[in-house]
Amino acid sequence: MPTLFDAIDFGAIRAPNRMVMAPLTRGRATTDHVPTPLMIDYYRQRAGAGLIVTEGTGISREGLGWPNAPGLWSDAQVEAWKPVVAAVHAAGGRIVPQLWHLGRLARADVSGTQPLSSSATTAPARPGVSANPNVEARPMTADDIARTLDDYSRAARNAIRAGFDGVALHAANGYLIDQFMRDGTNFRDDDYGGPVDNRLRLLRQVMERLVAEAGADRTGVRFSPNGEVQGCDDSNPEAVFVPAAAHLQSLGIAFLELRESGPNDTFLRSDVPKLGAKIRQAFTGPLILNQDYDAVRAQADLDSGLADAISFGRPFIANPDLVDRVRQGAPLNAPNPKTFYTPGSEGYTDYPALEPAS
Repeated sequence: MPTLFDAIDFGAIRAPNRMVMAPLTRGRATTDHVPTPLMIDYYRQRAGAGLIVTEGTGISREGLGWPNAPGLWSDAQVEAWKPVVAAVHAAGGRIVPQLWHLGRLARADVSGTQPLSSSATTAPARPGVSANPNVEARPMTADDIARTLDDYSRAARNAIRAGFDGVALHAANGYLIDQFMRDGTNFRDDDYGGPVDNRLRLLRQVMERLVAEAGADRTGVRFSPNGEVQGCDDSNPEAVFVPAAAHLQSLGIAFLELRESGPNDTFLRSDVPKLGAKIRQAFTGPLILNQDYDAVRAQADLDSGLADAISFGRPFIANPDLVDRVRQGAPLNAPNPKTFYTPGSEGYTDYPALEPAS
């Protein structure tokens, strides 16, 4: 069976190991959502990952609504991403942007407009936030959907212009695609609501756009299929996500990543049974699993055949050389949650790497 350190092909992307850097919002872009030079160092430091999936990257201003998160809708953003991507490539890494539309979670005080969603619902406040910054979303019209599909096309096209190795669709964690897929947030009575096939329509249309721009073998997707996430839930997640995975299988995409929570996980706990094994039956391409993994459990899921690779989030925040540390059995730096979203280099580019062996 493969180890974490064996190479793998994510479609057309040849990865030197199976330790993927999960997407991690860090808030170090400008207020205009343009990547900064500090981000060059951050991603270059972590180029030892088999594949880097960037922090959520907005496809449009109206769909972002997150302070200091980067975007991919303007020429200025493309030009600022180019040195980030070039630095990762120069260090031997591979990198794709996670294309992000927050839907009802796009903060109106950041985007400047009422958020869009499948239906007129309001997202709950994030844990630990005393006041809810979210407002009621406006149900997307046919024109809104058409414009958003064009935004996805433009973002994917801009990603290729910037030199990225492909793209990854954020269809997880209660954001726009998830809001359409789940019956707990989608109350539409048109072609995008009701039966599962209708609720998957936006996913299929977005994938059609991304594949047209980047190629199926350079396009990945992230789901969070089990349990409620940020107020987004479904009465029968298996009936939604297994068919969704089967559709992705028919497209021949580069990879599918699942963030599945358990009852004792650090964040976003869930008592809903995980669907990874059932999704594995429907999707035989490269499957990446995520959520609170350590090296032992990661290797066990590779050994069982449940996963082809594992993505790590917080360990990559605190350990730019995570792959080397795991390979050597070296101790890991502990991440500092207080600096996850703060500006500047503290808790971003100042975590120490291993000292070279004497």
